[in-house]
Amino acid sequence: METFRSALARGDAALPGKLLADARRRAGLTQADLAKRLAVSQAAVAQLERADSNPRLATLDRALRAAGVELVVATRPRRPTVDESLVRRQLEIEPAERLHGLEVMYEEARKLTLTGEMSRGELA
Repeated sequence: METFRSALARGDAALPGKLLADARRRAGLTQADLAKRLAVSQAAVAQLERADSNPRLATLDRALRAAGVELVVATRPRRPTVDESLVRRQLEIEPAERLHGLEVMYEEARKLTLTGEMSRGELA
């Protein structure tokens, strides 16, 4: 049986409607059952479970508790996907100097391309 932790690992945390629907089903509840527990209509539960629903955290927490689970929100340090020090270093350079650096890199890439074509005999 899948856990909430694995659902969150798949990125379903951004889909509160899916989290609620999964919790309700695991609890063996229908939308009508959950609606009774929440003192709302079945249509209101259906609205909360929509893929594009965006309930307040308090609303989602209340609905999940009615389904027998607890919403736990946590934070952790973000691991950068790029070396941010390189980005900062580039942003410290004046735009004209950055542009010149790009032009130099472009010329070097052209030279490498031509050298490769010549070594493969692609140029006449």
